[in-house]
Amino acid sequence: MHDTDVNPGNEYPDLEVGHNKTWAVGVPAILHSMEPAIREMGPTRTAKLMTAINQKDGFDCMSCAWPDPGDRNILEFCENGAKAVTWEATPITVPTSFWAQNSLTSLLDKSEYWLGMQGRLVEPVHKPAGADHYEPIGWDEAFALIAERLNGLSSPDQAAFYTSGRTANETAFVYQLFARAFGTNNLPDCSNMCHESTGTALSETIGIGKSTIAYDDFGKADLIIVMGQNPGTNHPRMLTALEEAKRNGATIVAVNPLPEAGLIRYKNPQKPRGIIGRGTQIADHFLQIRSGGDMALLQAVSQRVLEAEDAAPGTVLDHEFLAKHTLGLEEFRAHIATLDDFTVLEATGLTLEEIDLLADLYIRSDRVIITWAMGLTQQKNAVATLKELMTLLLLRGNIGKPGAGASPIRGHSNVQGDRTMGIWEQMPSTFLDALQAEFGFDPPRAHGFDALQTLAGLQRGDIDVFFAMGGNFVAAISDTAAAEAAMRGAGLTVQVSTKLNRSHVVTGEEALILPTLGRTEVDLQAGGPQFLSVEDSVCAVHATHGKIPPVAPGLLSEVAIVCRLAQATLGDRHGIDWAGFEAEYDVIRDHISRVVPGFETFNADVRRKGGFVLPNGPRDERRFDTATGKAMITVNELEPLERPEGRLILQTLRSHDQFNTTIYSLNDRYRGIKNGRDVIFVNPDDLLELGLTDGQRVDIHSEWSDGVDRVLPNYRVVSYPTARGCAAAYYPEANVLVPLQSAATGSNTPVSKAVIVRLEPVPQA
Repeated sequence: MHDTDVNPGNEYPDLEVGHNKTWAVGVPAILHSMEPAIREMGPTRTAKLMTAINQKDGFDCMSCAWPDPGDRNILEFCENGAKAVTWEATPITVPTSFWAQNSLTSLLDKSEYWLGMQGRLVEPVHKPAGADHYEPIGWDEAFALIAERLNGLSSPDQAAFYTSGRTANETAFVYQLFARAFGTNNLPDCSNMCHESTGTALSETIGIGKSTIAYDDFGKADLIIVMGQNPGTNHPRMLTALEEAKRNGATIVAVNPLPEAGLIRYKNPQKPRGIIGRGTQIADHFLQIRSGGDMALLQAVSQRVLEAEDAAPGTVLDHEFLAKHTLGLEEFRAHIATLDDFTVLEATGLTLEEIDLLADLYIRSDRVIITWAMGLTQQKNAVATLKELMTLLLLRGNIGKPGAGASPIRGHSNVQGDRTMGIWEQMPSTFLDALQAEFGFDPPRAHGFDALQTLAGLQRGDIDVFFAMGGNFVAAISDTAAAEAAMRGAGLTVQVSTKLNRSHVVTGEEALILPTLGRTEVDLQAGGPQFLSVEDSVCAVHATHGKIPPVAPGLLSEVAIVCRLAQATLGDRHGIDWAGFEAEYDVIRDHISRVVPGFETFNADVRRKGGFVLPNGPRDERRFDTATGKAMITVNELEPLERPEGRLILQTLRSHDQFNTTIYSLNDRYRGIKNGRDVIFVNPDDLLELGLTDGQRVDIHSEWSDGVDRVLPNYRVVSYPTARGCAAAYYPEANVLVPLQSAATGSNTPVSKAVIVRLEPVPQA
């Protein structure tokens, strides 16, 4: 057990601030990934796992959803993937004595880092109503308790079933089946908080909410525009694909409020040039955009594309593609003609020369990929922004051809597969009809609650039971104080987890923690060793096989937990063979093959080395399954984000030693931060304008129309080359500043990348 503690309400006494780096990975990444792995797991366990991660007969990394190349290296992982494996596969376990020694009240003062470092959870525990401690409970007793509470609800819609993106396809399918057989579509998931804007915009414009490229398309592109993302930390293996693209002649443009080391220069640790050489420059151009200015930039580039076509008719637009596959061009043309440069420059903070450069690069490139992440999806106008992105691609036919397309990068390993399997509060009637035909019951048809709606339901008292299949909901969602207060109003909260986190400490009146197998561990059921499957960011589905024995006896798999809960709750209702599902996962896959399009021969396809790729209309045949049968070029009103005088636009972000809410260490190597997280990054010119100095302590207050004073106290100001008028602080701590009401139009995603804040100096003692 680790005894290092950090009080999340106080400053980190050993905080060190250095300089931001101008290159990423290389030898330091090897050292920073292997040293903790060998220290925590030992050399033999480390070698076994690190040579199996992301291999065709190995296990899928539980970190990001970056796709695997066809030809794999012997070591196919990144620094943060290695840290994720070490974090999960540690042999350190939470002893039974921990629960008596640590009250919930005392655990409230522990940081996410401290909680996670206590080790693996290995026994079910229960917090009775009115108690301040968890205590061990038997599995059967735990399931009976949950079933009694669920069956005692006056309506199934008083329960919500949350899903983390780590959950595999087979688990996700039986989980949504259980929720719908129980009678509710309340299936919030982590996608509601990240790429929901992507799914909404792409579904409306091209008929599918997924990437339209394959992995190999990066190596075939002429131009790659990387927007609102930091590959060097959040999906480091992407840097290898970008390096390959550069070496094949591609131009890469980074569009982001902060310079990120991985997009400046990359030292590939599996190549001699990455060990002893200078590595590869990744971004040829860096457009340091103001937070919230992406829509204005995309509109300005599209305007220039149309102007170039007018100047040389027939030479710029892909007229054949537009005529055959799209609708809405003329309405868009008329609308975009009214866009003025002054508005664009104010919104973006860029120069005309920078915008003209990007437009010229786009016009001169035959094959263009635009790739993005949370920087675009967590804005108020995120859906409209992504519709503009799709329009720009459509103008020159950059959909459905090699080396071109839309590439959203998913943050969690199977968040896309979970949606494919039915984890969504508003699955279409075609899916529900197939579910009915397969299992003989009529699933509920009314839309359920997403993540923010679930929190609102908890606030109102409409939801009494909150069940989480993984994740860390109260830390991941916005408006931390309101979220925690809402969760405490639940009658029962249940967390299926591998390690402790904040959501185990902030509970309902009664609470359970159900420990589960990790992805690295062998899953042995009555039918023998089982495997699971996942879907990555480019719609490729492949198997994942656990490689090491479970950390302790008595742990159940996620599938087993769902199936036993379903049996306890539903009994023989609907005649679903839950016991058969648990015993042999092939049975689940057989049902999936008859419900989910693209999985018709699932059990055979997933056993192929490397798996299989799901059909994708826009990518495969330029087929667009929208309401009109065409790709839609849309008209969207630009509403620039206003920054009041004396205020900054804050975005939340991860440190380098972090995955979602999981904190691997207190360091952020590429940004020069060590031994702490209570920092806010501010442009030096903004510091001068605000009368602040580097190193000064400030309280960060967010400003919202409801008048609530949301504050992050006693943070150290770090002078940093952010875009002017913009600031950044670490997630999840900064979530306290994001109002629940601040959500993206059309997707209801929390607006975590555009928080208006003021900085108030902390009085010196």
